[in-house]
Amino acid sequence: MNSEEEMELPQLYRHHVFACNTQRQPGHPHGSCGASGAQTLWDRMGKAIEAQGLNDIGFTMAGCLGFCNSGPLLVVYPGGIWYRVTTLEDVDEIVKSHLKQGKRVDRLVMVLKRS
Repeated sequence: MNSEEEMELPQLYRHHVFACNTQRQPGHPHGSCGASGAQTLWDRMGKAIEAQGLNDIGFTMAGCLGFCNSGPLLVVYPGGIWYRVTTLEDVDEIVKSHLKQGKRVDRLVMVLKRS
């Protein structure tokens, strides 16, 4: 294969979710998604994906995603859609709307900028 040819790569997932689960010490100046209750939210998401048989959805617990004071955060690819998730109902809405139906949940979208 020469450098001008594109390689056909199989897509394993229709969507891949990366959810920050970093836990820092209480009072840390950067904060953390873990200190904001992320574990309970991500447990719910993982169980919902599995219970609904969404085998074409990848779900990965990640380390710091870089926007600690905005969390709990997750990002969905393709598209790089960032969500701030604070309730179990938010999780359910993302699974139902974005992951199952491909409809972005605008009320939870975070527009993040590097400083």
